[in-house]
Amino acid sequence: MRPSIWRRVQVRSDVTLAKLHRIVQTAMGWYDSHLHQFIVGDTYYGVPSIDDLSEVEDERKKRLGQLLSKPQRRITYEYDFGDGWEHEILLEKILPPEPGVRYPRCIGGARACPPEDCGGTGGYENFLAAIRDPGHEEHEEMLEWIGGEFDPEEFDLDEFDIALRHIR
Repeated sequence: MRPSIWRRVQVRSDVTLAKLHRIVQTAMGWYDSHLHQFIVGDTYYGVPSIDDLSEVEDERKKRLGQLLSKPQRRITYEYDFGDGWEHEILLEKILPPEPGVRYPRCIGGARACPPEDCGGTGGYENFLAAIRDPGHEEHEEMLEWIGGEFDPEEFDLDEFDIALRHIR
């Protein structure tokens, strides 16, 4: 998306991919209503199911530090396969844990995340066009759907950091 929407979150290297999924959901303000997967090279991680069309490694058994061990390495997180959200997770640096600090914690970000079920990047752009233009045929419907108002530039660091504290 342009401009980009991002979050900088510090996590422990021993976090499982299952927990990282919950962290990403919280950082995005989403509700875990859809399927997801992590992709590292040719390997897919998620919650294995007998319905899987290809092999999926169990995300509950893989720790982030096993996949990202050097700065600038990346993994892909896909969410809501119908809407097609694809996130790049980048390891910026490795730091020793700070005494007394609870992880995960959000230390930066920009812009509001798209609402759940808005239809992917194209749907989000249409949503923004509708709420910005009082003459748009879907203006009232979209404002009602989102709860009255939505500021795509809003980012509240404290709000996201507090939400992350509730992840176990």
